[in-house]
Amino acid sequence: MFFDLFRSRGPRRLTPVQAHRRAADGRAVLLDVRETAEWEAGHAPDALHLPLSRLTAGAPLPSAAQGTPVVAICRSGKRSQQAAEILAGLGIEATDVTGGMTAWASAGLPVAGPDGNDGVIA
Repeated sequence: MFFDLFRSRGPRRLTPVQAHRRAADGRAVLLDVRETAEWEAGHAPDALHLPLSRLTAGAPLPSAAQGTPVVAICRSGKRSQQAAEILAGLGIEATDVTGGMTAWASAGLPVAGPDGNDGVIA
């Protein structure tokens, strides 16, 4: 039974392309858990932002992420794994992106920066 429950949450980690597809077709919300300066330098265009530091302090998910599966992303994948574990512990269907925004950009996926310009991964 435990394994069936675990499997029903889907894969624990997604590739950047898988995460992009899930967010693009509305099956999940992409949640960037990097700090504000990192977010502002460059992020996935449709991602929501909630730094891991605020999540660990008990901040609620952005309203657009509530009641929806969440795919967490950070710079390299470590903080997003932590975020996914925290969210799953709260009963939220959550996974994260292997390799984070670094792998996202390497896969050729869009990165938005300030004022709609191309962003960079900080």
